[in-house]
Amino acid sequence: MRPSYDDVRRHILGAGQQIIALKGFAGVGLNEILGAADVPKGSFYHYFGSKEQYGCALIEQYVQDYLASMDRLFHVDGRPARERLMTYWQRWRDTQCTDGAGDKCLVVKLGAEVADLSDDMRQLLRDGTDRICGRLEACVADGIADGSLAPDLDPAMTATKLYQMWLGASLLTKLRRDLSAFDDALAVTERVLARPGSLTR
Repeated sequence: MRPSYDDVRRHILGAGQQIIALKGFAGVGLNEILGAADVPKGSFYHYFGSKEQYGCALIEQYVQDYLASMDRLFHVDGRPARERLMTYWQRWRDTQCTDGAGDKCLVVKLGAEVADLSDDMRQLLRDGTDRICGRLEACVADGIADGSLAPDLDPAMTATKLYQMWLGASLLTKLRRDLSAFDDALAVTERVLARPGSLTR
């Protein structure tokens, strides 16, 4: 049975993401993407009109997959929301310290680069980060409601500030080639999301 249109399109996106997560968008040529996906140039242009359109589709697919993983993690399953949030941050630390390109955060890798290359890609990344913060905000609100987080937290501000801090920690980790920035970010996050009445606040 021949693969469907969507299957082939996703295969090309997945193959390119592996390389772009390591080298960046500008550092990867079209031929390298074609080779990784094992498709001819004509097939590529059947699915994507240009490399920039490919980049836009890649960001859209990445954000969609990322949000789906957040939804699975934040799904109300009996665990306090604080526990689900701390699992998210711990998972961020663990995945960004591996050598696997598939786990690397494209927001960190492409944010500064594509902002100067493509306004369409910049807007997609901006909108994607807004949606990520929205998921975090909702989980913080759940934590206030279930009593696992302090009632005086502002969900929107807490989500945004923590997300910004972790993006910065990801960049510093790449520059320093050690885990100190992530360890600091995790310690601050634990204090911000301390249990009500905890001595760590």
